[in-house]
Amino acid sequence: MNKMMRCLRETMIAGLLAISVLGGCGGSDQPSGEIAGSGKALDELRDRDQRRTETARQLSPKANVDKRILFGDLHVHTTYSIDGMAMEMPVMAQQGFHPPPDACDFARYCADLDFFSFNDHAENLTEEHWRVTKETVRQCNASVLDPDNPDLVAFAGWEWTQVGTTPESHWGHKNVIFPGTAEDELPSRPITARPRGSTVGNLDTTRNMVKLRFIDPLNWRRYSDLGWLLDRIDKIPDCPPGLDGPDIEGYCNEVAETPADLFRKLNRWGFDNLVIPHGNTWGIYTPPGASWDKQLNSRQHKANQGLLEVMSGHGNSEEYRSWRHVNFDAKGEPQCPAPTADFTPCCWQAGEIMRQRCDGLSDEECNQRVSDARDKAVRAGPYPHAVFPDATVEDWGACGQCLDCFKPSLSLRPASSAQYAMAISNFEERDDEGRPLRFKWGFIASTDDHTARPGTGYKQYERRKMTFATGLRSEFYARMAMPKADDPQQPETVDIGSGIPDFRSGSFSYPGGIVAVHSDSRRREDIWAALKRREAYGTSGPRMLLWFDLINDEQTLPMGSEATLRTAPRFRVRAGGDFVQKPGCPAPGQSPLSSSRMDYLCAGECYHPDDQRHPIERIEVVRITPQRVPGEPVEQLIEDPWKVLQCPPSAHGCIVEFEDETFSRDSIYYVRALQSPTPAINGDPLRVQSDGSTSPCYGDYRTDFSDDCLAPVHERAWSSPIFINHRQ
Repeated sequence: MNKMMRCLRETMIAGLLAISVLGGCGGSDQPSGEIAGSGKALDELRDRDQRRTETARQLSPKANVDKRILFGDLHVHTTYSIDGMAMEMPVMAQQGFHPPPDACDFARYCADLDFFSFNDHAENLTEEHWRVTKETVRQCNASVLDPDNPDLVAFAGWEWTQVGTTPESHWGHKNVIFPGTAEDELPSRPITARPRGSTVGNLDTTRNMVKLRFIDPLNWRRYSDLGWLLDRIDKIPDCPPGLDGPDIEGYCNEVAETPADLFRKLNRWGFDNLVIPHGNTWGIYTPPGASWDKQLNSRQHKANQGLLEVMSGHGNSEEYRSWRHVNFDAKGEPQCPAPTADFTPCCWQAGEIMRQRCDGLSDEECNQRVSDARDKAVRAGPYPHAVFPDATVEDWGACGQCLDCFKPSLSLRPASSAQYAMAISNFEERDDEGRPLRFKWGFIASTDDHTARPGTGYKQYERRKMTFATGLRSEFYARMAMPKADDPQQPETVDIGSGIPDFRSGSFSYPGGIVAVHSDSRRREDIWAALKRREAYGTSGPRMLLWFDLINDEQTLPMGSEATLRTAPRFRVRAGGDFVQKPGCPAPGQSPLSSSRMDYLCAGECYHPDDQRHPIERIEVVRITPQRVPGEPVEQLIEDPWKVLQCPPSAHGCIVEFEDETFSRDSIYYVRALQSPTPAINGDPLRVQSDGSTSPCYGDYRTDFSDDCLAPVHERAWSSPIFINHRQ
C-alpha cells in the first residue's frame, strides 16, 4: 500500500509540475501549412484518361466518348471546422491539425482525384482562415503543369450548416461552391446559418474538451489551440441587420437563417454558384418528422440548387421507407408509433428499456414509467437515447435504423430522402411549362471528410482516419465523459438543444462517396458546366464508370436531361467497375512528397489501380412518378427497383437497354450500377444477430483501432435522373 501511495503521489507531483510549466502556454492559431507537391506529369495524366476512355469504347464502340469522366469530391472539410479539429484532439488518439494545403496534396498523391472543393463550416471560418482557404485554392490550381489540361482543379466554398429543433424550423445543410478563384470572384465572407449566441449547435460541448488539458497536460498546447480558435470565433461580430453581401463592410458573421435568406444573399454577390443539399436523412441531428415538403417552393428552392448529395461518409440518403420515427396527432402532438416487422422506433425501445428496470415497482407504476419513457423519448427529437443516459448501445439495439438499406445513415429520416423529394409536387406553384413545381436534382456523392482528405473511399482501410469512426482513446476518459443517470428507474427529460451524441454513430461511419462528371475537358470551366447541366453521378467510393442515356428516335440525351414525350421512352445504360486496387502506393519516384508526409497523409495506401476491373453484377432501375394530384400516397409512386437487369460476366463492364412500355404520366428514371461484392468498412453497420441482438463496431477504444470492421457489400454508382414529361 505504501508503494502504491508513493507512486500515486509521484504521479500527481509530475502532473502538477507539467501544468506549472505549460500553464503559461496559451493557445494560438494552427500553422496554415504549405502545398508540398506539384502537378502530375502529363504522360501520367494521359494514361489516366486513356484507361477510362478505353473502357467506354470496349462497352460501345460506336458511342460518342468525346467527353471524359472525371472524379472529384465536393464536400471537404479541414480542421478549420471545429468538429474536425475536435475529432483530432489527443483524447481521440488522432493525428492533429490538417490545414487546407493537406487537401491539395492528399487529392493529388493519395486519392488521385481530378477535382475537389473546400467546404469548411461557415460559422467556424475566421477572417484569417477564409483568406488561407482562398489562397490555397489559387496555389493548388497554380501548381499544375499545364493550365489547359490540369491534373487537379480546386474550388472554393463553405458549408451552410443549419439545425433546427423541430421539423418546422429545420432546413438542413448545404454546400456553397463557386467557379471563380480570384479575390473579386469570391465573397468577402462566408454566410452562416447561426447567429452568435444560438442555443442550437453551439460550441459549449466542444469547449468542454479544452478542459482536458488539466487531465492530459503533456498535450496542453493542442487543447489550448482549440480554446484559442473557439475564442477567436466568438469574437467575430454579427453583421449589421438589414444588409446583404457587398453592402456590408468588413469581416463579420453574416447570417442567413433560411434557404430563402441564403439565396438572396448569394444573389447580392452576383457570382455564379452551386448550392448542394446534403445529409438530409441524417438522424444524428435531424428532428424526426422532418421532410422536404416545406422546401419545395420558389422561395426556399432555386435553380442553382440543382444537385443533391445522396451518399457521404455519414451514409446513404437515397432510399425512402414508409415507416416513421414519430407520428403527430390532430393537434400536432408527437406520438410514439408501434414497431413493425422491419422497424422499431427508439421511443418504443425506450419503453422496453424502462420495462427491464422495473424491479421492485408495482405493475401499475412500471406501466406508467414505460409510457412516460416513450413520451419523453418521442419529445427528445434526435436524442431519444438521452432519456436513459446510462443505457448501452446494446440496450438500444437496432432501434431507429433502416435494416435493409445500403450503407444507411444513422436513424434515417425517410421523408428527407432523395426518393421522397423526387416524388412530391407543389400544386400551389407552377414551373415554366405550367406543371406543378417539383425538385429536379442531379445526384452526386462526396466524402464529407473533416481531415483535409478528399476522396477517402478509394480503398477500405484505416477506419479511424478515413471515416468519422472516432472516439475516446481509453476507458479512463470515457468514465469522465459518459453521462450518468440520476435515477436509472426514472426516464429523464431531454434538452433538445443539448446535442448529446448517439454512441452508435461509429457503426454508421463510412469512407464516403465520390462525384463523377462527364466533362468536355479537364478545365475548371468544363467541369463546372457538367455539374450545372447535371451530367454527373455519384458512387459509394469506387471509381465506377457510368453512362445513362435516353435514346428515343435518333435523340440521345445524357443523364440529368429533361424531355417531353408522347411515346414510350427508351434508355441505354453502360457501366464499368472500378479497377482492382494494388496494395500500397505507386513507386516513390512518382511523388515529390517525402515518405514521412506521404505516410502522414495517406497512411500507407493510395489509389493504385491494376489493369483488372471489378465485374458489374446488375443494373437496377428506379422509376418515380411524381404526384399529379394533391395527397397522392408517395409510397405508391416510388418503384425501387422497377427493373433489375442482370449483367453477363465481362472484363469490361455491362451494357443494357430498357423501355417503359407503360409510360402514361410524368416520370423520373435513374439507375444504380452494382459491382460484385467486396469488403467495406461498416458494410454491416450494427451486425444484427439472428436473435435480434447487435454487435456494433465502435469508434472508440471498445473496438480495436486496427479493426476495419469489414463486411461484403455491393458498391454502387447512382446516375443522375432523366426527367420525362408526358405529353397528352
